[in-house]
This record gives sequence, C-alpha cells and structure tokens, in this order.
Amino acid sequence: MSQHRAQDLVEQALAASNADGQVTFVVDGSEANLRWAGNSLTTNGAMRSRQVVVVSFVDGGTGMAAGTVTRSGTPDIADLVAASEQSARDAGPAEDAMPLVGEAPPGSGDWDAEPADTSIRVFADFAPALGQAFGEAGDRGELLYGFAEHSMRTTYLGSSTGLRLRHDQPTGRVELNGKTPDFGRSVWAGTSTRDFTDVSVAALAADVQKKMAWSRRRIDLPAGRYETLLPPSAVSDLMIYLYWTMEARDADEGRNVFARTGGGNRIGDRLADLPLTLRSDPHHPGLEAAPFQVVGASSGGASVFDNGMATPAVDWIRDGVLANLVRPRAWALRTTAPATAAVDNLILEDPTATASQEEMVAATDRGLLLTTLWYIREVDPQTLLLTGLTRDGVFLVEDGEVTGAVNNFRFNESPVDLLGRTVEAGRTEQTLPREWNDWFTRAAMPTLRVPDFNMSSVSPAS
Repeated sequence: MSQHRAQDLVEQALAASNADGQVTFVVDGSEANLRWAGNSLTTNGAMRSRQVVVVSFVDGGTGMAAGTVTRSGTPDIADLVAASEQSARDAGPAEDAMPLVGEAPPGSGDWDAEPADTSIRVFADFAPALGQAFGEAGDRGELLYGFAEHSMRTTYLGSSTGLRLRHDQPTGRVELNGKTPDFGRSVWAGTSTRDFTDVSVAALAADVQKKMAWSRRRIDLPAGRYETLLPPSAVSDLMIYLYWTMEARDADEGRNVFARTGGGNRIGDRLADLPLTLRSDPHHPGLEAAPFQVVGASSGGASVFDNGMATPAVDWIRDGVLANLVRPRAWALRTTAPATAAVDNLILEDPTATASQEEMVAATDRGLLLTTLWYIREVDPQTLLLTGLTRDGVFLVEDGEVTGAVNNFRFNESPVDLLGRTVEAGRTEQTLPREWNDWFTRAAMPTLRVPDFNMSSVSPAS
C-alpha cells in the first residue's frame, strides 16, 4: 500500500472516468488486537487493509443510474472504473438520483496527509495491567477471558464535483469475562475507547470481581414482568436497533414503528414521559465520527448520490418527542421535508438525571439488575417488538442491595414502548454495546428503570 497513496488512487479513478459523474473513496485501515483465555494471553497481532470503492453515474437517456464496484488491496484502477461504469449502464434509472454534492462540509480533514494508523504499541500500558489482573483473578480461583481491539480507518473521498474529503476514525473496544473453573458462573464488563489511554483494566477487573461475588448465591425465578434496571450496555443495544429502523421512507409508507395510523409519520408524537433525548453528534467528545456521508450502496437510509453530504448533530427524540427520521435528499425532495443523515454514534440522556447506577440499585425495593443482552432479533417491525436473551449476569435486588444471581430469561420488548414506560433514567455514560459492537461502538447511555420489563420465558442459557 505504501507505494500507492490512497489520494493518488482516488485521483486516478476520477481521471479515468467516462461517466457523467463519479465518487471514489479509499479506506486505509490498520488494526491491533490482544486475546486471552484462562488468565493467559493466547494471541496478538496487527493487520493492514485497503478498500477501494468506485461509484459511477451514467445518464442513459431515461434517468441517472449508479453502479458501484469495490475491490480490496490496490486494484487496477482502469479496470475498476470500467467495471463500475458498466454496472451503471446495466442498471435502471435510480429512484434516489440527485445532483452530486458539490460543497465540502466543515471538518473535511487534511487531504494530503498520510493515513493515520495504529499498532500493537497502543496496548503498552494496557497489557501490563492485564497481566496484573490475571494474577489477582487466579488468586481468587477465577478465570479471565476476553479481547482488546484497536483499529484506525482513514477514508479519502473524492468526487467529479471537486470534493476532496478525508476522515480518520479510531475505534477501540475491550470485553472482559470472568468465569469459575467449572464455567458455572460467568459475568461481563466492557468498554469502548478511541485510543486506550482512558481504559482502566483495574476498574474493569473490579467490576468483574464484584459481579462474580454477587453470583455466588443462585436464585431461580419464573418468567414474568419485573421491575428491571437496564444498564447502559443493554440500553445501547436496544436504542441502536431503534436507530437502525428510523428510516423516514419506511415510516411514510407505513412499514415501521414510526408510521402514523392513517398515513404519514409520527414526528411530533410523544414517545416518553421523561424528558429523554436521543441524539447523534459527530463531534461529541469521546464519540467523534465522520462529519460527512460515505455511502457504497443506496438503501432506505442512505444514498450514493449523497456522498460527501454533511452529517451535523441531530436530535432524533427531543424531550421525549420524536423529532427527526433518517431521510436521504431524494426522499426529502419528494416529501418536502429536510434531508437528515445518520451519524455513527448515539447518545441517550435525561438532562434532569443525576443518579448513578449504584444509587438506583439502592432505591430499589425488589427488582432485577441486568448485565447485557444478546441474540436480539426483530419479531414485528410495525411495533418494533424485539426478542432476545439476557447474558452474563441477571441479579436480584432486594431492599436496595444485590442479593444473588438469578437464571437467564428470554425477553420480548419494543424499545419504543420501553421509552414510554421508563420511570427513571440515571446519568449518561459512555458504554460498549454487547450485541452490536462488531458494527457500532460509539454510544453513551444511562441506566433505565422499567417497572414491568417482560421476561417472557426462562432461558436455559448459562
């Protein structure tokens, strides 16, 4: 890759174009990781990657068509451009066709600079602290499993309209599992990070140790509706799924939970009694994301014609009221509504909330405290009913204290409905989604108190 600068590949692709328009972007990536099992490092490694994407736009006389071709490594650019143009000629007119974006958004980055990268050195402080945690867990007769990953992706996007945009995206995550030697008990802690300088292995290990102590006593409970404290990780997995369904077109055409009975969408409807705000902001400290769109294929929530469009901060739900849905420019034009782009982060907050999770536990007479959710699947798009399982620790709270661990459950809940039934939100904190962190890591969520969370059946999962 060092012999072929990403910026040069973009320029070569644009110069080779015979189409009516083109967008090309190159993503140079590097990654470092550590993995461990049974209180011992098992593997570590570093990788590099490159992806080249050419989107060609061809007007065949009946409308503009788009064709995308993607290659890994450093391909023959002339062949790649020709394949993209042929793909566009073979396609029918695109219903999301719009003039390509020509104005560079703020924060376009330094086009000429070399790509940012990462290496195993990112774990220079993390690894020794992990070794200490291994020793302490072993002294307690417990085992630690997990991984730490850090990646850096630099995207260079150019277009035939003159756009030259660049963004560096660091992404880091840690998952730490504590287990007994017979695997009879298992708990979890995790965090997201940009650079690992803010990751405390000691704090993660202490969280695992605390949950392992809680789980020494086992209580079996039946299925039913329970007052439940959902921690930030579990909340993030539910809110991310909600976010992924916030497509204006689906709502306008009656296909999702945000469709209004009788036609149109539910913007303006109150979804929560609490003053909860669900928002995205590419400049939120610690959760920074690209301030412009990078789209390889059109969908209901994004359009290849919108490549380079600014993605400013947006409130999706404001003070409990649905405020915005994701709307590409073409659908915005058809519905005379503002174009609204998704951002690669998500924040839920109640500006009046001050309670920590510990304070919310102390205020609980009897209820459940979850750790994480997994295997989340959609049951009904009209209500956004989801099903899934609890994982790595469901704890019983009695008289303000955790008194033991209970069995796992299958749940059936809609995150939209949950927002309406939430009676308390704690302080918002940066968190790591457990289910979705392969695709989405930048989230900040509060602990939520739901008085009647639906544990629909007992799960045999351990």
